[in-house]
Amino acid sequence: MSEATHAAPLRTAVIGVGYLGRFHAQKYAQIAGSKLVAVVDANAEACAKVAAELGTKAVPDYRELFGAVDAVSLAVPTPLHHAIGCELLKNGIDVLIEKPIATSVAEARELVDLARTHKRILQVGHLERFNPAVLAAAERLQTPRFVESHRLAPFKQRGTDVSVVLDLMIHDIDLIQELVGTPIEHIDAVGATVFSGEIDIVNARLRFQGGCVVNTTASRISLKQERKIRIFQDDAYLSVDMQQKILTVIRKKDAAPVESPAQVSIEEQNFDQGDALLAEIEAFLKAVRERSKPVVTGEDGLRALETAMKITALVQPKVS
Repeated sequence: MSEATHAAPLRTAVIGVGYLGRFHAQKYAQIAGSKLVAVVDANAEACAKVAAELGTKAVPDYRELFGAVDAVSLAVPTPLHHAIGCELLKNGIDVLIEKPIATSVAEARELVDLARTHKRILQVGHLERFNPAVLAAAERLQTPRFVESHRLAPFKQRGTDVSVVLDLMIHDIDLIQELVGTPIEHIDAVGATVFSGEIDIVNARLRFQGGCVVNTTASRISLKQERKIRIFQDDAYLSVDMQQKILTVIRKKDAAPVESPAQVSIEEQNFDQGDALLAEIEAFLKAVRERSKPVVTGEDGLRALETAMKITALVQPKVS
């Protein structure tokens, strides 16, 4: 039996129960150490439906949560993250905020500063950090020399209120910066607006201190769906299929002569699909209960956003 089942359950809520927020609410409702006190949404009908589904209360205004909950997921549209997140932190509530952390670096920095000042847990929803294939690859990493990532998806209207950099690429930006572990020295990027009023496809080249070079592409106008990252280091080539949860590690065989580089060993690990969102929320509640550093900190979310905004500035159409 986990410690969470012995302690009083944390009082939890979800603000914003649209497509993603509804899944958050479902997880809080099923976790033993959590009591889902309420769900909040401006859409009264959608809110009532989720509340009825999960046996909790539908609340029209998030301010009603002040003093009534310990921790919340904030899954409202990104432009609302800053205003609501700041009020939650000031009122003593720990926050799991969906990615991206905010729409500007200044807003993100204020959220991080408020969390620190009020001694609140602030975790950012970069879900790939909980992908088992990614976690296994991280254990094999030494010094990455070249990284290539592709995050491709068919066009959908949802998410097109922001560029593909903030919608999709930011997942890989966070992951790559965490895996490489050194600051970025230089960024080049190119993008195009195809279907929406925002940039729909972007390629960025990042050069890190220490020499690692990253080539990352994000597209929401592709015919197929793909989430892959390939990492090259001095002793191995690692391929991570984040969608299928497969890690492939390719190395030169120890006994192979130098003149026969084709003699390689190929190791492939397949992981259960699992439930990354459940793992993310459980990690958040663990940090809340233990007052410990979350897996993806507010500072991590700020770092990813800073890079995303630099890339966005490079690919925005120039006004003549």
